[in-house]
Amino acid sequence: MHDDLDSLEAQSIYILREAYSRIKPMAMLWSLGKDSNVMIWLAKKAFLGKVPFPVAHLDTGLEFPETYAFRDRYATEWALELIKDACPPLEATDPTLPHNSRVAARKTLGLKAAIAKYQWKGVIAGIRRDEQATRAKERVFSPRDDAGAWDFRDQPPELWDHFAADLPDGVHMRVHPLLHWTELDIWRYIKREAIPVVPLYFANAENKRFRSLGEIGITFPISSPARNIDEIIAELAVTREPERAGRAMDHDSEDAFERLRVAGYM
Repeated sequence: MHDDLDSLEAQSIYILREAYSRIKPMAMLWSLGKDSNVMIWLAKKAFLGKVPFPVAHLDTGLEFPETYAFRDRYATEWALELIKDACPPLEATDPTLPHNSRVAARKTLGLKAAIAKYQWKGVIAGIRRDEQATRAKERVFSPRDDAGAWDFRDQPPELWDHFAADLPDGVHMRVHPLLHWTELDIWRYIKREAIPVVPLYFANAENKRFRSLGEIGITFPISSPARNIDEIIAELAVTREPERAGRAMDHDSEDAFERLRVAGYM
């Protein structure tokens, strides 16, 4: 029986194949969270079991031990061409940003450095429109200027899955194959496909778990008794708490996240 997950999967695979056929060289960002794990799973399906481009973990050195262990295990099991470049230090970020946003901005600088180093013309990222209001303004194929910046007021139209992938010199394209998914879709697909995730998503003895997984010091667990995927899916059906409630950077000044995104954050 064809269900809505089949439709979501088919559209994402179409986007990945379109991107790979039209943009080279290209890489996929791997935050090690649930969304980017789904994205790698879809890429394996799209290209006969082998991800055909590098997978980049922009490393702040602040991941949880469980997250590093997950990366090292599945990079090998999934036969990924893994790039794990270190991000620049906090001192290199914009000092006018709030502290939590400055920590996050290290990844922006790390991405810009990687684009310059590897000369990527395309970067695939696992963001979703339902995650955060600024991300809701995104396109599936989203051009960035020569400084990596994003002008959300001037984006190409995307009608009937016709994507504008042409790029002038000096710019690159962000590609978002999960933009049309919801958090609930992601967990239902993880369950259906038995996709591995970092165990921090499941409640510990204190009934705490991570709903959105980021770095130590700027990401915190939420109160939740959900100890398996079925319980997470049931919880999402009734909760009114935002997905990124545990992300300290989302509680910075009102425009901080939009400033990060405009400057090139994922």
